[in-house]
Amino acid sequence: MKKLVKVVAAIIENDQEEVLCALRSPEMSIPNRWEFPGGKVEENEDIFSALEREIQEELGCVIETSKTVFNENVHEYDTFTINLISIKCKITEGTPVASEHSTLIWLKKENLESLKWAPADIPAVNDLMKEEKSSQT
Repeated sequence: MKKLVKVVAAIIENDQEEVLCALRSPEMSIPNRWEFPGGKVEENEDIFSALEREIQEELGCVIETSKTVFNENVHEYDTFTINLISIKCKITEGTPVASEHSTLIWLKKENLESLKWAPADIPAVNDLMKEEKSSQT
């Protein structure tokens, strides 16, 4: 049986209604694919605290989460299964710095599909794009 990994992902939005996208480095699993930054939830840790901790560690900034889950899905990779929980948030302190990722970019929601996403992140990307389309009508 494959290991199930519980992971939180930050959908960080800025004042220009752009979303922070992170390119996985060549050394990471699922290399050179885009994702929403975040990481594993540790034992006895709630998802919001886990996300705040991961963003502080990975990007060197402080976030405030929405306290609601935007998207949750389970994706099976070859060697493990991921339960990816995406949460919207805003930066309250600092500027994101790519310490683990190859690069970080801010992108408008309608342009998200131009990137090659990690498979587990695609449902959240699709929901963000649907949200953007419905706000335009």
